[in-house]
Amino acid sequence: MTDQRYDIIVVGARCAGSPTAMLLARKGYRVLVVDKASFPSDTLSTHLIHPPGVDAMKRWGVLDQVVATGCPPIDTYALDFGPFVLVGSPGTPESPVAYGPRRTVLDKILVDAAADAGADVREEFTVDEILMDEGRVTGIRGHDKGGESVVDRARVVVGADGRHSLLAKTVAPESYHEKPPLLCGYYSYFSGMDVRRFETYVRNYRGFAAWPTNDGLTLVVGGWPYREFEANKSDVEGNWMKMLDQEPSFAARVRAGKREDKFYGTPVPNYFRKPYGPGWALVGDAGYNKDYITAFGITDAFLQAEMVATALDEWLLGARYDEVMGGYQKARDDRAIPFYEFTTQIATQDPLPPQLQQLFQAMAGNQEAMDAFARMNAEVLSPAEFFSEESIGRIMAAAGGAAGRPA
Repeated sequence: MTDQRYDIIVVGARCAGSPTAMLLARKGYRVLVVDKASFPSDTLSTHLIHPPGVDAMKRWGVLDQVVATGCPPIDTYALDFGPFVLVGSPGTPESPVAYGPRRTVLDKILVDAAADAGADVREEFTVDEILMDEGRVTGIRGHDKGGESVVDRARVVVGADGRHSLLAKTVAPESYHEKPPLLCGYYSYFSGMDVRRFETYVRNYRGFAAWPTNDGLTLVVGGWPYREFEANKSDVEGNWMKMLDQEPSFAARVRAGKREDKFYGTPVPNYFRKPYGPGWALVGDAGYNKDYITAFGITDAFLQAEMVATALDEWLLGARYDEVMGGYQKARDDRAIPFYEFTTQIATQDPLPPQLQQLFQAMAGNQEAMDAFARMNAEVLSPAEFFSEESIGRIMAAAGGAAGRPA
């Protein structure tokens, strides 16, 4: 058994963990990042990175590596509501596109970036226990693939280990804004579809979408309300294809392609967790999770990694821990809560309220409004801003109508 000491240990080396480790290692801190997986490897994920996440990769110097994998850029979001389609640009002049790289590609790039920054990267390592001393997290005990037991200690342990975070289970942080699973979503990969944009289709009690990824494949995802989970789980593919038939032209494109993989999917809970305490912090899905209908997860993980790394750097330089980590929680929540409420509202798959239908119909053909709506769906523009009375007033005035603020 070894016993090593670090400034920071990060548990989980995917989209939240490796960037956190990379950013702190670049500051000169001694960082260890561990993961039970080896890389490259896949994980359950619809892996769309919206423009703010792409911008983060650009800041980190890894975007060119993602582009070099041949993953196509996505410069258009098309949101089809049946009677009308809203087509807009999701980004900004500085960061105009999204990307949808496979996790086998993306996570390996991020892990290598953490190692290149100077972090110790330990793959195929299972954390068995979070070490505590008088209520404070002090390190981890785990084992490698050979079974050798290892103890590592750190000033802070960061949990980037997802919804089932061992660190979160150990410290039992306060949870808030909790909502139960709302949607059963399933996805797979198809060749021969030639999708070049982000397409989503909103129908009563159903929603489905597609976008391009590596190797000429298209990711197609769709789902139904969680209350139908038991009724539909015995024939996922049959019910999934029946769902696509609500838009016959799209269903025909899918059938004309070839499914290249099995179906993946699971219902997920919706929650916020307090993301810090004595000797520990949470980032990514370990600290904040929501339905993947909006595909916000990777972008959120990237931005939270920057937030927590900044806070921990300030603390390691002498600031008060509770002050800087409380600031991290506030910054995370202030940004995330409007997107969380938007996500959980549409994840119900309930029919659009009349006022919202009226607003969206008023947007059709108004390119400025459609671009703003695309940017909201891309996490560039907050729903709080898009649905403000001033914004709605402009849209309705341009359409020559009037509407109240959507519920």
